[in-house]
Amino acid sequence: MEITKEILEAILDAYVYEVVFVDRSHIVRYLNKAAKRRYGDIVVVGNSLFNCHNENARSKIEAFLERADNGEDEMFEVYNGSTGEREFFVPVRAADGKVIGYFERHEAPWDKEHAGQPVGDYWKK
Repeated sequence: MEITKEILEAILDAYVYEVVFVDRSHIVRYLNKAAKRRYGDIVVVGNSLFNCHNENARSKIEAFLERADNGEDEMFEVYNGSTGEREFFVPVRAADGKVIGYFERHEAPWDKEHAGQPVGDYWKK
């Protein structure tokens, strides 16, 4: 089976966490189904990420990109006290190792009592 763009999109849509891929110019290039559900019209393909993030975020993202250019992979960003999520900056690399973009990975909160619950159910609340 050949892995096509449609298959890759289906794989990303099956992923319960949101994926918002942003290029090096900070233009949103892709949202999976979970991201579209979570962000609605706030994050739009073709728009700057900074249409929904403030200027303070720009310096943080640029610092993460510099670290990625120096070889770091996924990096912890912040614990979001309002959602209970841990957020990570994830650089995306081309075959030659050059960083071509990034996305932010969120970890949904859970506890031992709810550890068996599918993560996707968290977002339905």
